Amino acid sequence: MARESLEHQQARARLILRRLKKNYPDAKCELDWSTPLELAVAAILSAQCTDRRVNLVTPALFRKYRSARDWAQASPVTLEREFHSTGFFRNKAKNVRALMARLEAEFSGDLPGDFDTLVSLPGIGRKTANLLMATVFGVPGLVVDTHFIRLSNRLGFVRNEQDAVKIERAMGRIVPEKDWTDWSHAMVFHGRRCCFARNPDCTGCSIRMQCPAAPSGGKSPK
Repeated sequence: MARESLEHQQARARLILRRLKKNYPDAKCELDWSTPLELAVAAILSAQCTDRRVNLVTPALFRKYRSARDWAQASPVTLEREFHSTGFFRNKAKNVRALMARLEAEFSGDLPGDFDTLVSLPGIGRKTANLLMATVFGVPGLVVDTHFIRLSNRLGFVRNEQDAVKIERAMGRIVPEKDWTDWSHAMVFHGRRCCFARNPDCTGCSIRMQCPAAPSGGKSPK
């Protein structure tokens, strides 16, 4: 199969986004939060865990811990117990305490609105930094999670690529910067509701005509 030109990829991405925005007009970050610190904690807890599970755990946490100082001074053992059901609880507790200690010491307990500063903080990688910049500060960002990776490959924008940074760079050339956040939400919503990792609903998919992985001859996409 001939390699698709960048111009054709960009045109196809525009059509895909239009259709997915029509399907999911309310697509947004599905983690529950009311302050930037809460979203940062929820994002850390969401690693290798579903947003649904995180949203069950965080209400009690957010009532108990109100400030960066509260989190930083929390007992590691207590946080580990409170984070336990989200998995990797020891590492998450360590990262949350370290993050909040840095915020309290260097940023008056607030979350900085700068990408490079965010990724220098404990527990904050590119995915979380892009999520925070987009959701809290309104700066467009590509939030490359497992759904984003799966759909980028199935849609043929990358080939057999699992590296999140490489996918972010590739999609940054294909999708206009102003649409980065909407594209991210669309990928997550479609991945959770239609383009499942196993047994995707290709028959009911509104973008199947734009998807080179759409099944033919009874084969399912990988």
